[in-house]
Amino acid sequence: MCDELTEKDAERFLANRDTINRRDFGKLGTAALLTAMVPKATFADAVTETTVQVTMPDGIADCYFVHPSSGKHPGVLMWPDIKGLRPVYQAMAKQLAEAGYSVLLVNPYYRDAKAPVVDPSASFSDDGILDYLRDLAWKLTHEVVTSDAKAYIDFLDQQASVDPERKIGTMGYCMAGELVVLTAAAVPHRVGAVASFHGSRSMVTEGPNSPHHLISKSSAPALHAVAENDDERSPETKEIIRAAYKAAGIPAEIEVYEGTLHGWCTPDFHGYHKEQAAKAWTRLLHLFSETLT
Repeated sequence: MCDELTEKDAERFLANRDTINRRDFGKLGTAALLTAMVPKATFADAVTETTVQVTMPDGIADCYFVHPSSGKHPGVLMWPDIKGLRPVYQAMAKQLAEAGYSVLLVNPYYRDAKAPVVDPSASFSDDGILDYLRDLAWKLTHEVVTSDAKAYIDFLDQQASVDPERKIGTMGYCMAGELVVLTAAAVPHRVGAVASFHGSRSMVTEGPNSPHHLISKSSAPALHAVAENDDERSPETKEIIRAAYKAAGIPAEIEVYEGTLHGWCTPDFHGYHKEQAAKAWTRLLHLFSETLT
């Protein structure tokens, strides 16, 4: 999960030529974001985007749903990083929809606040921001995420743009790197691929409820794109995750991306690494094309 060290590392990374200043991010339109992010999708068809209200066991979740404007396509459940649903993730979801997927981007904090829960330009060094986000994130227990994942996937399966005969993919960033594993374990018959980007170091804990213990409850192939500075702080984590997939007989691509910081895949983070983010996006599209289509 993001912490004070994340912000300090990012400040030292500001000399990176591909950095997008977070204070300037709000001035960028969606088209500029997509250009800054990743190569244009080959599919690149027209898409339909809406804000939807998803009925959940604990209330109503405000979410963003984007999909190709015609036909049925594999569904994807996208979990944002600790700062939650905001324009940069809408742009990323739209990019994925242009590649031929029906994408539900969720507000994981819907029980407490509508998105965005903080100003998209907010920094973890801003007074009270990190504590506030941590308080929200700690409420996302295994039980909560399991319940929410089932409801979100039920929603996807009911949409005309989603092909229920195809498996669903799930992807997550930062703290949501572990939520995708919980999602796959919660709905193993529907989830066909999981992708984690600069996932939280709490993916592996000493407790019996450590997320990595749930890997065997699903058969979904996985992509874990690891930030270099996360790996430097906890080099054993990737090996424990790799061993868990091997023991379960599940294909998994687990790679440390050279020169990257926690948060490097998200363009509104000032440690964003354009080339490595593009590489990770390409690996995501490969995973989904192999498992969902």
